[in-house]
Amino acid sequence: MFDLCRTAFKQARVASMALDLAYGLLTCLGRHTITGMLTTRGRQFVDWSCAYRLFGKNRVDTGELFKVARQGVLDQLPKDAMIIVHMDDTIIRKSGKKVPGTSWRRDPLSPAFHTNFIWGQRFIQISMALPDGAANCQSRAIPIDFHHCPTVKRLGKDADTSQINHFKEQKKIARLSKQGALRIESLRNQLDEQGVKERTLYVSVDGSYSNATVLKSLPARTVLIGRIRKDTKLYGFPIQEKQTGRKKVYGQRLPTPEQIRQEDQAPWQLVNAWAAGKSHEFKVKVVRDVRWRSAGESHDLQLVIIKALSYRLTASSRLLYREPAYLICTDNGLSIEKLIQTYLWRWEIEVNFRDEKTLLGCGEAQVRNPDSAEKVPAFTVATYSLMHLAAHSTFKEKDESILPRSKWDPPKENQRLSTNEITNLLRAQLWSQSTGTSFSGFIKNQHQTQSQRNSSEPQFAPFYVRK
Repeated sequence: MFDLCRTAFKQARVASMALDLAYGLLTCLGRHTITGMLTTRGRQFVDWSCAYRLFGKNRVDTGELFKVARQGVLDQLPKDAMIIVHMDDTIIRKSGKKVPGTSWRRDPLSPAFHTNFIWGQRFIQISMALPDGAANCQSRAIPIDFHHCPTVKRLGKDADTSQINHFKEQKKIARLSKQGALRIESLRNQLDEQGVKERTLYVSVDGSYSNATVLKSLPARTVLIGRIRKDTKLYGFPIQEKQTGRKKVYGQRLPTPEQIRQEDQAPWQLVNAWAAGKSHEFKVKVVRDVRWRSAGESHDLQLVIIKALSYRLTASSRLLYREPAYLICTDNGLSIEKLIQTYLWRWEIEVNFRDEKTLLGCGEAQVRNPDSAEKVPAFTVATYSLMHLAAHSTFKEKDESILPRSKWDPPKENQRLSTNEITNLLRAQLWSQSTGTSFSGFIKNQHQTQSQRNSSEPQFAPFYVRK
């Protein structure tokens, strides 16, 4: 798959260096810095400056890398499948105060009663859903865009009027919602260029992108599914009467989503959808033919209210409830089953963020060049995408050639390969080639004794116990 990314590099030797760094990134056991990648590949005793120039001198086009990932997902999707993407932003923690694009930002993991601040970079990521089946199934999110969104630095006290006006314009463009709208428009144009112009793009977002900036700038053949507040002011369709003046756009004021949830006028419907490793039954209320001032008159919305799910921490604990969800969709005729499943798959982008930061060390590279600070994290995410695409196309189902799970992590039904399993499998294949060792006997033995209390030792154990 990396051979398809040849257009992202100006020279063949630059592409070879990038491939070497990608292998070092995926197999690195320490901090995922550039020197850590080089050390993993055994290049710590040669000149290292070419690896830094790869990103600092703008010798890699990360957009072309994501283009290959985007095309890979489209090739594996059925022709009649929905093109579903998830968009969200993330913060990469940094310690250096002179790293380009860094600033103080609100910590999303801080407690609700006390807002904390962290120093870091902000990126917007778009991931495309790659489901295992047609409907009511699990899906994996493949990142297809990773865009740096820094804030504009404040001006000094001696700034003149022209500088102040320019700062205000740049500040409007740098807003997160504006950047999100631009990324959706760019993705729609890229899909049109890749031959899927007639297919609709479905975008699932959280509440930070369900606003007028994004909704009023949606491109054609694009549907947005987002979360809204429980006290949102919604309106029905207007009743057109014979009158002079401007045509009515908004009708009678509707109850708030929270009031609709508490009332008994709209009936609850049962919908089955996949979430958290199995199929669940959700109770929902649907209100169609809705309009919202933030969406404008060009969008006829449908409102979906998901009842809070009940759960128990233990079998003997009391019954607890989660928070209800309130969704809007710009496609008034989209079926409720597809709408709910599309939004539930959005959780996969949160899994992407966790894997990219904790397993691949996205943001750990210590670079201060403006181009490097933007391209090294994007290169990490693009490598993560290509690895998952390669694993998805190679292992449609788990077989005996895959390394078994740990003894304390028994296999479950319909359990997919995790990122940790894929990287371990890649390490095992690379190390077996370099050492001339075959793991086939060990893998077969482990699968046979997986249900036993005492399993056989790995065949490379004597190398560790040798005195």
